[in-house]
Amino acid sequence: MLVRHIISASLAVAVIVLANQRAGHAQEPAGGARGALAACKADADRVCPGVGPGGGRLIGCLKEHQNDVTIGCAKELKAIKSKMGK
Repeated sequence: MLVRHIISASLAVAVIVLANQRAGHAQEPAGGARGALAACKADADRVCPGVGPGGGRLIGCLKEHQNDVTIGCAKELKAIKSKMGK
């Protein structure tokens, strides 16, 4: 009986850990690149307050304020632009 409880508890912990890992991956930027637009986070908070990610809104805001972002963010925006062919 004790063995069943230990196995059940272990399975429950494993399910919770896997669910948390999947949730973390779902929040990563497109392409799974953990560092994608990482240099733009502070710029986005500063020049685009209240603009949430999704639907291209945040990138659009950063592009509108491209003269106000740091060099690192500007380079990342340029790399995105070249990948999109625009």
